[in-house]
Amino acid sequence: MAISQERKNEIINEFKVHENDTGSSEVQIAILTEEINNLNEHLRTHKKDHHSRRGLLKMVGKRRNLLNYLRNKDIASYREVIAKLGLRR
Repeated sequence: MAISQERKNEIINEFKVHENDTGSSEVQIAILTEEINNLNEHLRTHKKDHHSRRGLLKMVGKRRNLLNYLRNKDIASYREVIAKLGLRR
């Protein structure tokens, strides 16, 4: 269920703010979104996996907090991340 290291590096390269960036809000939101999407696919198959469902809800809450932080800190970056990831439809 976890994303591969290669996929994680691709996401980091796409969303990084500066050269050595691996932990900015934008990168964290993108990685969490990828993990949430993968977990959603898993839960479509395994409907009774409540332990994974709890992990999914925790990830969604963490992403929501990071998005709120980014919106308050830098609205332009927030809008760019939302558009790239296809959130808030």
